[in-house]
Amino acid sequence: MTTTTLERYASLLVHYCLELKPGDQVYVNTTLLAEPLVREVYREIIKAGANAEIKFSMRGANKIYFDHANDAQLDYLSPISDKVIREFDAYLSIRAPYNLREDSSIDPAKRKRRALASQPLNQVFSERTAAGDLTRSLCQYPTDASAQEAGMSLEEYTTFVFGACYLHEKDPSAAWRKVRTQQQHYVDILNTKETIRYRNERTDISFSVAGRTWINSDGRVNMPSGEVFSGPVEESVNGVVHFDYPSIYMGREVSGVTLHVEQGHIKSWTAERGQDVLDEVMAIKGARYFGEVAIGTNYQIQQPTKNILFDEKIGGTIHMAVGQSYIQTGGRNESPIHWDLIADMTASGEIWADDELIYERGRFVI
Repeated sequence: MTTTTLERYASLLVHYCLELKPGDQVYVNTTLLAEPLVREVYREIIKAGANAEIKFSMRGANKIYFDHANDAQLDYLSPISDKVIREFDAYLSIRAPYNLREDSSIDPAKRKRRALASQPLNQVFSERTAAGDLTRSLCQYPTDASAQEAGMSLEEYTTFVFGACYLHEKDPSAAWRKVRTQQQHYVDILNTKETIRYRNERTDISFSVAGRTWINSDGRVNMPSGEVFSGPVEESVNGVVHFDYPSIYMGREVSGVTLHVEQGHIKSWTAERGQDVLDEVMAIKGARYFGEVAIGTNYQIQQPTKNILFDEKIGGTIHMAVGQSYIQTGGRNESPIHWDLIADMTASGEIWADDELIYERGRFVI
């Protein structure tokens, strides 16, 4: 990866995604592996007149914490984190993992206790981001761990990540503004509809979005992005949905998930792989209702990498998330988790909106 590419990446994050202004306070959270990108991000932050606080996590920190933390420590909320979430202007999370499997052996009871303790601050985060008081962005720095999970060499994975973000374009921000314009066309139509139906060989599920808002995810919150999403009316979801792409929950893989839903409530669930993980998720408060429905539109991404930041954006897919709703969509489900599950729509997929066919075989037809 060249310095020029990292400079373009940093500029995109600071100016397009976070839109930093002089005097803004921005918090950057990552690992030591992302130091080359962080250096360029820091340079852009300072040039923009903003102020940065940077946290680098060390290898194995999360595992050490969960292996040894007592109940009081699991309930503890950092006053630094509290100040950042309540008072800062921007939050940038750069994923740069050392080991994607180190969380797989964490005690589920400890994980649940920590999630419950963190929920009030997560709620503040959701409310401030929904109101526009806190701008935030999540992005990826290529590491060996992510490349191995994706089944690629580090060089191949770096090309994949940068391509998904349009970093090989002379002006990546201009490319993302084009995405914004195209997706706004879809959003404007979807926001006139009340009932949506997803169909393919193994899925037939419908839900109401009356009174809910479809959002144009154009790269300013996640980089990369490329999706339109909303929150279903919670009790309106009915039918069966099959998710054929693999998904990771706390370092453990789940694939081939089928959910049977009645009046919004997930009545039964099966997984071809990771049934025990799926059972664990379904026991979490709010996880048996949906917090999000979405359509992936980034055709630069055409293969699953077991990384939800990319996989949920795959052009030609839909996804639905169990758990927490996004406030800005009007969704009301509350949960300590938000877990996205993805289905391929390219072979025979259809999306119907108020009895109008708007999407066929992985593409909008409107």
